[in-house]
Amino acid sequence: MDRQLQVDQQSLVSAWQERLPALMEDGESFSVQGDAANQNSLLIHFNAAGRQGYSLDFRCTYVDSREVAVDLLDAEQHGAPADDHLEAVQALAQQYTRQIHECAQALQGITNP
Repeated sequence: MDRQLQVDQQSLVSAWQERLPALMEDGESFSVQGDAANQNSLLIHFNAAGRQGYSLDFRCTYVDSREVAVDLLDAEQHGAPADDHLEAVQALAQQYTRQIHECAQALQGITNP
């Protein structure tokens, strides 16, 4: 594993919870929690706006203090597994991946002091 971040995971979760709403669309919601298996990772759950009922789960892992790797873990529609190859899911995954990268970049003052 690459070097440990200089910020503890709970502080990172709090910073994400404060910063991420500014990047979200109206009607969307999210949750952020630390990944118990990896101190350099966060688990981020998004609930998409609209009646389609999509929710997506991502793992955001800090490769180093400036770069994150984002992995789509799960996609659901109304609580049931959704095909992550569907165009709607792909579009949401790209949007949320971009928002995760933007948030990580905005928080570089914390992760890369």
